[in-house]
Amino acid sequence: MLRLRRWLGVRMRSALAASLVVAIASLLAGVVLLVVARGVLIDNVNVAAGDRATQLVAALASGDEPDLLPSSPGRTVVQILDAQGVVITASPALTDAPPVSDLRPAAGRRQQQTRHLGLGQDSPFRIVAAGVSTGAGMRTVLVAESMDAVDDGTEAILVALLFGLPLLVLAVGGATFLFVGRTLRPVEAMRRQAATITSRNLHTRLPVPAADDEIAALAATMNTMLDRIETASAVQRRFVADASHELRSPLATIHANADLLVGAGLAEGEARSATRIHTESGRMAKLVDDLLTLARVDDQALPVRRQDVDLDDLVYAERERVALEHPELRIEGSVGPARVSGDPDQLHRVLRNLVDNTVRHARQRVTVSLAGGEVIVGNDGPPIPAADRERIFDRFVRLDDSRARQDGGAGLGLAIARDIVTAHGGTLTVDDLAEGAAMRIRLPQEE
Repeated sequence: MLRLRRWLGVRMRSALAASLVVAIASLLAGVVLLVVARGVLIDNVNVAAGDRATQLVAALASGDEPDLLPSSPGRTVVQILDAQGVVITASPALTDAPPVSDLRPAAGRRQQQTRHLGLGQDSPFRIVAAGVSTGAGMRTVLVAESMDAVDDGTEAILVALLFGLPLLVLAVGGATFLFVGRTLRPVEAMRRQAATITSRNLHTRLPVPAADDEIAALAATMNTMLDRIETASAVQRRFVADASHELRSPLATIHANADLLVGAGLAEGEARSATRIHTESGRMAKLVDDLLTLARVDDQALPVRRQDVDLDDLVYAERERVALEHPELRIEGSVGPARVSGDPDQLHRVLRNLVDNTVRHARQRVTVSLAGGEVIVGNDGPPIPAADRERIFDRFVRLDDSRARQDGGAGLGLAIARDIVTAHGGTLTVDDLAEGAAMRIRLPQEE
């Protein structure tokens, strides 16, 4: 049901709801109209039959010859019976016909019933029987009024409901769909604008409709929220940038002194402590440098120093580094010539971040290849789940939370790598592999 609601959307749900309400209301109104109209038509038939009976009773009581010609040919028929129920006289349509009713009211009394008489009609007749005392004896007047007008009126209302109701429902549904769509156009414009807002363009604001309505109030509220988010983000970026900048000098001093202690020939216990200080200060310095880079990226577009870069030289340098630092790993992949325009230091940092990440998860081999401006860095380690192939480029994300701190980074390397590649007009993606993992860099080549 939830999936159906999401698929239908607000416009369609509103149109369906309006159509349903109109259908139910119209159906109820039609039923009421049918009952009331049928009651009115039946009353008219009763009145017509009663009036005709009154005329005939008056004529018989005064001794005049009653006029048996029908006031409504084909719809009204008359019979006059004697005290024994024998037909004395009748309308032409009932010549030689037996009594149309077995009602025999007393003089001055009336009775009614509804029966089918045939007479070439499918509709029943409303029969009014009136008793009258004459000089010749007791007489019974039978007046039968056809109810075909009632049936015709009922049929007309049913046909109108049958054909008119669907048309009305379709018209209301279509009109509601169009009107709601026009009403939601500002919301759709707001949605499209909001979809483009990221941490890089928090200064962007949603369009506010000219009409002073609820949608305009929503847009104004959202823009106020964006103001607060932009302010908080700016404060956070300044804090990270300032803290990272201020930490670089003392960390450099700590690292240099730890370097001196490592080479000072200390005793075994002190030497281990000095080595740990040296290692951790190096990791902290790298983390501070990464944070400073990300703060610069967030504050403004990453500046790229453009020059011709032989990408194959950078790839060969990384392959040689892996061979020296990790002789237990087998390096695979071919390297072809490729020249791009960009910042060699930043591109080298991208390759180093990717290679370091790949080496940490490799079992026996790594792949570092270059062909046609595409760099592939991969390994034979565990594959990256499909749900995480975009998440790993988020900041401070490490898929293996159980990994020891000394074996892994802070989760910033891949985020920085993608930012640098994007600033160079390229893309950094994860290949869809069932075994192993591979990341692919695509950079525009020089003509």
